[in-house]
Amino acid sequence: MQTISKLAKSGSVLLLGVAALFGLSAAVQAQDIVIGQIGPFSGLPAPDAPQLNQGAKAYFAQLNKAGGINGRKVAFFELDDTYKPDGFVAAFEQAMQRRPVALISPVGSASLQRMFADKLLDKHDVVIMNAVPGAEPFRNPGHPRLFHVRAGDKQQIEKIVNHARTLGIVKLAVMHQDIPMGTGGVKVVADEAARLTGMDVKGYQSVFKPEEQTKAAEEVFKSNPQGVIVIGAPPFAAGSVAALRKAGVTQSIFILGDTAPGMLARVAGAELARGVGIAQIYPNPNGRTKTLVREFQAAMQAAHPDIKSYAAFHMEGYLSARILGEAMRRIRGEITPAALAKSLQSMGEIDFDGYRIDFSKGNTGSRFVDIAVMDQEGRLRY
Repeated sequence: MQTISKLAKSGSVLLLGVAALFGLSAAVQAQDIVIGQIGPFSGLPAPDAPQLNQGAKAYFAQLNKAGGINGRKVAFFELDDTYKPDGFVAAFEQAMQRRPVALISPVGSASLQRMFADKLLDKHDVVIMNAVPGAEPFRNPGHPRLFHVRAGDKQQIEKIVNHARTLGIVKLAVMHQDIPMGTGGVKVVADEAARLTGMDVKGYQSVFKPEEQTKAAEEVFKSNPQGVIVIGAPPFAAGSVAALRKAGVTQSIFILGDTAPGMLARVAGAELARGVGIAQIYPNPNGRTKTLVREFQAAMQAAHPDIKSYAAFHMEGYLSARILGEAMRRIRGEITPAALAKSLQSMGEIDFDGYRIDFSKGNTGSRFVDIAVMDQEGRLRY
């Protein structure tokens, strides 16, 4: 009897151990999939990071409501880097403690440059889905675990130069900021103009200080170009448009899609911003015809009913999150950064009603670029 009792007791322990093991396994399987965002929620006088955040949250809320990924919910967090490279590095290290599978859309040329310099993607196991801006140095050579949703600055600039040429503009001035986005961008303008032949390009570099931008704008005015391209971070671009108009430049001005129309109208004023061409790297988020846009608007209305008008950064955050969701659904087995990167590269082209994403040939998914023009009410006309 004593032996039987001992056997029963050891059997119970074994069963408890097995039960505990299965319970632990179930708990691990039920854990949330962690995804984060590091961005300038303070420090940058522009709505980039908050709007990206709202768009991503709209999709993840929709995804979680539908059951998540194989029953696992997405836990989404954000950290403020205060728009400083040191702040970005500190936030990155803090984010890694939460073991995210991916980070969405970091913002800032200087912060991204620091990410590469400090080899953060080599030290840590994580995928980055999208980055703002789309400067060429961050794409070529880039990094195997940095995926870009948006068409890059190179594609935007090439579109602007070609559009200018169709308007009969052959003498271009480029007012650019002294950061990788600007110094790399002015070279792209020159290269594309040389390819088209018959176009004259001159660059005017400035730091982000009103007095220096005023001086550069006055030099641009003296050169009497037929058109001006401004390349720099959103505050620089908006301030430069104002400086150019005040200096007397009445010719066509073009800027890249990182600068929100609301910010341009606020900094430069609606009258000075009127007629400025802005490259658009996503479909009109306030449109009505595309299925993608209607799905985006439905997600935003459910998650943020107080927001009545949508910005391109809302769409960018939504699409960055949705592409991650599409890739995670295709993973068989554990969802890890390595599995996610492989899934992104192998899932082929995804057509969101004309907005196509394809990472099979490289880590830039879209080449979509359109140009919209600011009207007198500070709205974009496509």
